[in-house]
Amino acid sequence: MTIVYLQALLMIAVALSVLMALAWVVQQRTGNSGWVDTIWTFSLGLVGAASALWPIADAPPNTRQWLVAALVAIWSVRLGSHIAMRTAAITDDPRYAAFAKEWGADSPRKMFVFLQNQALGSIPLVFAIFVASRFPSDALRLQDYLGVLILFTGIAGEALADRQLKSFRSDPANKGKVCDTGLWRWSRHPNYFFEWFGWLAYPVIALSLDYPWSLATLLAPIFMYWILRHVTGVPPLEEQMLKSRGDGYRAYQARTSVFFPLPPRSPGAAT
Repeated sequence: MTIVYLQALLMIAVALSVLMALAWVVQQRTGNSGWVDTIWTFSLGLVGAASALWPIADAPPNTRQWLVAALVAIWSVRLGSHIAMRTAAITDDPRYAAFAKEWGADSPRKMFVFLQNQALGSIPLVFAIFVASRFPSDALRLQDYLGVLILFTGIAGEALADRQLKSFRSDPANKGKVCDTGLWRWSRHPNYFFEWFGWLAYPVIALSLDYPWSLATLLAPIFMYWILRHVTGVPPLEEQMLKSRGDGYRAYQARTSVFFPLPPRSPGAAT
């Protein structure tokens, strides 16, 4: 059994590395680094669904395997399509553009290394999907349905946050202003919060005292929180917003939770 899980880890790592190398080629050819996140999302969906459907003892995929594969595929198509449409409307992603400016002439090499590190860091996400799909029981349990509810809540919340932001920005009267309506009144990054929330589905599906490998699924929400909150999500976006919105965004920071949705703080309250 251990050999199977280690083989899966290796195959997941190789597949993600190859696909993120493709993302690098596309980014270099187009000059639009927004395609990096598009390819990453579809890659995660593709490799995740394939790993979920990996045969168990040469048997055809069971109901749980199909369920987990469907969950990651739905997530990937929704988010990947959203990012692709956004990318098609811009010339470059400001976050990656800032990295390229900082890296200078060495930017192509450092971008390749950066994307390979992203592939490496994505292994726990796909492995969580693999482990959840192989829970040692063919019959679905209450936990499986709860996992479905969690993932669809995450997708719906993220889609709502994206729609609210798009609607705010489409109004000419809001030009230069900070979106602080709807979910954005409760969190500065509600889309990131719901993205993270959806990854709780796989630990919920898998966790069991009788399934030691299920502990590995906890790495998915832990890694996703770390990457969104401390690496490629919140920090570069907040830096960009401070540059473009200035004091308006500082005031927004002072009254609004950075990640988890919480009631807005009153002016002058401690942050």
